[in-house]
Amino acid sequence: MKSNPSGFAQRPGPRRRLVLAIGAGLLAAGSVARARPAGHDAPDFTLPTVGGPNLRLAEQRGRVVMLNFWASWCGPCRREMPELDKIYSRYRTSGFQLLAISVDEDPANAAGASSRMGVHFPVLLDGERKVSRQYALDAMPSTVIIDRDGRMRFRHQGYHEGAQELYERQVRELLKE
Repeated sequence: MKSNPSGFAQRPGPRRRLVLAIGAGLLAAGSVARARPAGHDAPDFTLPTVGGPNLRLAEQRGRVVMLNFWASWCGPCRREMPELDKIYSRYRTSGFQLLAISVDEDPANAAGASSRMGVHFPVLLDGERKVSRQYALDAMPSTVIIDRDGRMRFRHQGYHEGAQELYERQVRELLKE
């Protein structure tokens, strides 16, 4: 399996492709793999934002929060971001927050890419990948959806065409709770 300087896999090998294919099938069927049992608290963190102050996850308590881990060098991440921005625009006034966490070592790369994509949600900087390690990520992009009580409820690794529909359904479900 090839990796880039960040340590995240870029091209999956045959075994990883099989796992991704099975995962895509589960996504299509509406099943969701959870990273940890429901009710497990999401690890708290504080990270700087692009062009703004630090942001702490615990300050988002009371909202449904989507964490999207991405990088400017990740093509699937760049394809997914505009779709995530649509979800953010639809639900941000309903108690939803989307936080894009860039693992780019150079903050300028994250700032430039997010600006070019025209996203409206906060972009946080995790160049040292401390938060990425807390969430045990091994693929880009990765998405974690957290309920209003700060519990991780859904976790998705990798990019799957049409996954935004599943994300939106999960966000709506948590907003209703």
